[in-house]
Amino acid sequence: MISRLIHIDARSDDSLQSQIRQKLVEGILVGSFAAGTKLPSSRKLAQQLSVSRNTVVLVYQALLDEGYIESRERSGIYVSENVDQGRVDHIEQQTSFNAKAGNNQHRFKGALAVTNAKSCPANWRKFPYPFIDGKYDSSLYPVKEWREANSKANATNEIYHWSELYGDDDDPMLLDEIRTKILPRRGIQASQDEILITVGTQQALHLITQLFVDKNTAIAVEEPGYPEMRDLLLHQGANIIYQPLDDKGIVVDESLDDCDIIYTTPSHQTPTSITMSMDRRDELLSKARQKDLLIIEDDFEFESNFLGQPHPALRSLDQDNRVVYVSCLSKVLASGVQIGFIVADSAVITELKKIRKLVLRNPPLNNQRAVAYFLSLGYYDSYMMHLHKVFFERWLTLREALNIYLPNCIDTGPIQGGTAYWITGPKQLDGEYLRKKAAELGILIEPVKRYFSYSNAPENCFRMGVTSIPNDKIRDGVSKLAELIHQLTAEYEEKLTNAKGRLLDQESLKKLLPNSILECQMVYGVPCTIELKANGSMLGRTGGEDQEVDSGRWWIENGMYYRQWKLWGYGELKGFYVIIDGEQMKWFDKHYRFVRELEIKQS
Repeated sequence: MISRLIHIDARSDDSLQSQIRQKLVEGILVGSFAAGTKLPSSRKLAQQLSVSRNTVVLVYQALLDEGYIESRERSGIYVSENVDQGRVDHIEQQTSFNAKAGNNQHRFKGALAVTNAKSCPANWRKFPYPFIDGKYDSSLYPVKEWREANSKANATNEIYHWSELYGDDDDPMLLDEIRTKILPRRGIQASQDEILITVGTQQALHLITQLFVDKNTAIAVEEPGYPEMRDLLLHQGANIIYQPLDDKGIVVDESLDDCDIIYTTPSHQTPTSITMSMDRRDELLSKARQKDLLIIEDDFEFESNFLGQPHPALRSLDQDNRVVYVSCLSKVLASGVQIGFIVADSAVITELKKIRKLVLRNPPLNNQRAVAYFLSLGYYDSYMMHLHKVFFERWLTLREALNIYLPNCIDTGPIQGGTAYWITGPKQLDGEYLRKKAAELGILIEPVKRYFSYSNAPENCFRMGVTSIPNDKIRDGVSKLAELIHQLTAEYEEKLTNAKGRLLDQESLKKLLPNSILECQMVYGVPCTIELKANGSMLGRTGGEDQEVDSGRWWIENGMYYRQWKLWGYGELKGFYVIIDGEQMKWFDKHYRFVRELEIKQS
């Protein structure tokens, strides 16, 4: 029987010895191998499992040392009689009791009315195209470097130092590394007594709401916005003001005049990825000064500005100590280590530390010291440079694929970075139905209803992230998603057969196109200009922060306009039927499907 309970997984990263030991211990603890049960000899078990005898010998030796099994002279190996010592026997539950007595829900005083919507299924790794933000490609984790930092933190002399820290103090080495290595990147200067270490960003926000928010507090949050912060505020009974966004960030107007607090995610707004402009930052700080407001700045994604220089944090621009700053290590690292931090006036940190002490004195000090070493050894800097390069490449690949396969069908908005795109599709698109049908094709996109406070969330929006999907999968995934969107919206799409305007024939194209200038809008909100020269060459330029230039060739054949770029559009040859409607030019592909609308001018 024992061999049937021990399954060797050849694909596992764990050694054979580790797998066998784990299964034996599990069987002993759950009672499959009861105390006093005789186990097979090492030779016999090795034969049954098709492993070397030495492997089983080493497992048995470890279990002997740990007290799980015992060797009886001339008899064999047995499960230890003492294995159950100190354990409470299982007591059969009686079923004939009053239902209310067995159901404790009527006792709940602080139950949370939170959204249970999830961004993706638990088995998301099994999908070939997981466009889900915040789920990470495990190959990006700095295993070797983290092991070294962890090893240094757990050396004998280090254990002595961090275990002697007094009371609820944080590791001074980590505080100093954050103060000197991380905060200056955001323009922030802080002393050690202005920093508090937390178990990730969520605990930081929980502590802050515990200190500053109650039923008499009016707090403005972004709409759409971070749902877990909204849940924290609802739990505190706060009066929440849902403040709209524009392409510069949270709108600053008279709606904020009666607030006590403003919560914002300025670096890359959750969930739209909009970066708050410098003008808007100044407006927000000015409003806070005029109306005596507190600002909670959640800077969870400050490392990933790809276009232009990142803007300084609100905390760095604050002259009046009105900003409480929250951040964490890169989310790829933080997902396992769970280290975040708060930067605020020292008096605020003192009070937050008191509240933290009610739950836990401080995040585990060995983890704090390991992170301190990870920073001090330069691993965090090199790791972030690598991560920035990987995510920037994926971000550009996704943007390019969306622009090529869904050019006149979606809008991503003008964003400067982040790891996700907020996508607005055709107005007839049912985003939730699209998500379900896409999953059937192995494509995961994120629903967006959970980011809205009300039930009237836009139906035609969804998110696509790049943290979890390899770069070489992005183009194919977008191509398949684009085909699905076309199928779902086909009856509403304009087609060559019913399009408004005049279809140009061969001669009309030859008269109109040479020396013309075509202007269009990219899906990510920047203009693009295409010059069609009489010699058959063409030149394209985009606007925006990262201006691009490409060249190619064009010609007219069989009543269609053809073009081929050197780089753009993957360098593929494309042909289009052309309809003119006033100054608007409409392109339709060989399947008579609408592709893009442009303006045409003569040079």
